[in-house]
Amino acid sequence: MAISRAIFREYDIRGVAGKDLTTEVATAVAGAYAAFLKEKGVKGALSVGRDNRPSGEGLHRALVEGLLASGLDVVDIGIVPTPLAYWSQHKLDVIGGIQITGSHNPPEYNGFKLGLNKNSIYGADIQRIYDLAVAGQFPRGKGTLRNDQIIDRYVDDIAARIGVLSRKSGGNDPGIAGNDLKVVIDCGNGAGALVAPKLFPRLGIKPRCLFCESDGTFPNHHPDPTLPANLEDLIAAVKEDQADIGIAFDGDADRIGVVDDTGEIIWGDYLLIIYARDVLARKGRGQSIVFDVKASQALPDAIEKAGGIPVMWKTGHSVIEEKLHETHAPVAGEMSGHMFFAEGYYGFDDALYGAARLLRIIADSGKTIRELLADVPRFVSTPEIRVECPDDKKFGIVEEATKYFSARYDVIKVDGARVLFGDGWGLIRASNTQPVLVMRFEAPTKAKLDQIQSEMQSWLRSKGVKV
Repeated sequence: MAISRAIFREYDIRGVAGKDLTTEVATAVAGAYAAFLKEKGVKGALSVGRDNRPSGEGLHRALVEGLLASGLDVVDIGIVPTPLAYWSQHKLDVIGGIQITGSHNPPEYNGFKLGLNKNSIYGADIQRIYDLAVAGQFPRGKGTLRNDQIIDRYVDDIAARIGVLSRKSGGNDPGIAGNDLKVVIDCGNGAGALVAPKLFPRLGIKPRCLFCESDGTFPNHHPDPTLPANLEDLIAAVKEDQADIGIAFDGDADRIGVVDDTGEIIWGDYLLIIYARDVLARKGRGQSIVFDVKASQALPDAIEKAGGIPVMWKTGHSVIEEKLHETHAPVAGEMSGHMFFAEGYYGFDDALYGAARLLRIIADSGKTIRELLADVPRFVSTPEIRVECPDDKKFGIVEEATKYFSARYDVIKVDGARVLFGDGWGLIRASNTQPVLVMRFEAPTKAKLDQIQSEMQSWLRSKGVKV
């Protein structure tokens, strides 16, 4: 059996179910993971969960059988959102976990997110698991299997941490809080649909639920809130209901999307401003706030103004989470909607908890999202622009870009080249998961944005990249 190296990505194992991600591959991943644990000298049970994609059933069966045959004990947590799989690594008697999920990818995809102790496995460790899978020398034994239903305990935990949202009078509209909050949630028929309708009533909220039926074929729209087209139903519902906020989840509920009371999309960098200001006000100045290199300049400016220390870092949920722990940051986040909470929580990315925490902030302030962000400058920016570039060339082009622009401008080099033009910036970085270059541009005016974008894209065209 040939195993494709291409599905062993930077942060997870991900491919097209039935094509390069088969039940045979699942069995090999199970054996390789057991061999990996043996190399590390780690013993104990694993939690295994899956999202609601139809292909997950066969992959789950093959993975669990492979783990048991390798002598590992398995705690089967069933169909759950990815944050609940992470939660299980903290709350159950396990030494790691595997979540079967296609995350925000199209329905034909699926994959494995691997955890060891309380952290995610990524980078060189995933490549090591590939090598072990190809070698095929797996431990043998007879593990035990038990089932554990964790959704209700997870909901109990979040409800205890957030509490029932009561009316506060802190803003221009003292009625915007608690049971007066008009909330629309869109689960996109993803795995979050199994949890959100149980969670929000426990907070004293009676949300309008869009697509809160679990259906991993995603019949209504694709559950990826980073794409505006996927938020159209939510925006329409917020306007129709004159709701205070709309909240969307991706397919496995580890990414959050938010729209304000006017239907405007609040992207991850501006959302992180709200979380950062809240924790800096409650827990004191001088704390680090971690964010990825694609974020607006408005974010580090707002963090500094609130007394925090902005830490710009590489894009990718595993590396952002690692940086959060390294800097002891209370919160961290990405443009993509991954939000991490160490203060008051466990430190992993969880859109369900993130939504509950956001509603708590709104309730305590008595302000809408729009009012909470009223003093934050709005720059002119592009969305994330992705252009094809072969895997064997993309990093070399980024390295050349870094050298070229560093001779002319200040360049932040933590992940690609974020070129600072004084009043605006442009980013070129290589995707860790696809054969593409990622770009983003931001400036105070459209004219300056066009100038920055033209200069950087012209250089890329001179290197043969079709922009």
